[in-house]
Amino acid sequence: MTRRAVHVGGVMIGGGAPVTVQSMTNTDTRDVDATVAQINRLHAAGCEIVRVAVPDQQAAAALPEIKQRISIPLVADIHFSHRLALAAIAAGVDKLRLNPGNITDPDKIGAVVEAAKAAGIPIRVGANSGSLAPEFRGPHGEATAEGMVQSALREVRILEEHDFRDIVISLKATDVPMTLTAYHMIVHEVDYPLHVGITEAGTPWEGAIRSAVGLGILLDEGIGDTMRVSLTGDPVEEVRVAYAILRALGLRTRGITYRVCPTCGRTEIDLLKVATAVQAALVDVSAPITVAMMGCVVNGVGEASEADVGLVGGAHVGTIYVRGEIAQRNVPEDHLADAMITAVRALAAEVGDD
Repeated sequence: MTRRAVHVGGVMIGGGAPVTVQSMTNTDTRDVDATVAQINRLHAAGCEIVRVAVPDQQAAAALPEIKQRISIPLVADIHFSHRLALAAIAAGVDKLRLNPGNITDPDKIGAVVEAAKAAGIPIRVGANSGSLAPEFRGPHGEATAEGMVQSALREVRILEEHDFRDIVISLKATDVPMTLTAYHMIVHEVDYPLHVGITEAGTPWEGAIRSAVGLGILLDEGIGDTMRVSLTGDPVEEVRVAYAILRALGLRTRGITYRVCPTCGRTEIDLLKVATAVQAALVDVSAPITVAMMGCVVNGVGEASEADVGLVGGAHVGTIYVRGEIAQRNVPEDHLADAMITAVRALAAEVGDD
């Protein structure tokens, strides 16, 4: 089902557009230099929309300069304060993350909605399993998928009462099955674009797995118009994992897709060392190419010749393929990583960015 289109700056969410990748800074928004530097790193990694926390007036006052110094849409994350929401709108942000139910005065809600309407910016509303109001919890105080959906719909109805429909909805739980159930329910209730994510997914290793399972299922079902992978630590990793998920599903092509064999007793090179060095050196490459690194000839020749750039290991040497043809034979093991990096960069320059 194609969902209603919403525009965040120059980026379209929904309406049949590709799934967009978002992240959120973990810098102090009041520190403009640090925040801008992190946003620029996120942008270089492929982030298409970025969100910043706006906890106070000083943070809101920093938004105009941040906005001026970046080149991707800026979202202000605001809770409880209509004054901060109005300040963010006046600062020129491209979207609000705001739950109007957190602002109890109807006049204040109306002021924010009218300002957003006049500025032509959307509002993202939704539910997080960790912050559900008591009336949306289960009989024992627990979060439920049904409660998340009802909480989000309350926020939507508040906006609709003000004739505002430039809306994006999110339903995030740490529990993957609960998240899946919630999104499966809400797709039948509204046609607004959906922001998908697994909240508080964890540290990079576990969080990437939990996000890949949950988001992979939803996206493969056609649910999700924009996404964030929530990981503890450097948010650039969120963007890399997001694109890995999208590439695995064939939904986006940005960046390198790696095929690396698990190795066995036939392997006579340190493939893990080579592959790790290659991946670390090429994190900035955005060209949509496939790189295969295989330990021996059993599956190696087929995989390497079908990849854009491939490596087949031998007895402490390797053969490098480019577009199915042998480019270098008998490259010493100690030089394999550098040779692969050079070959990939040369092809990436030829192919260009996604």
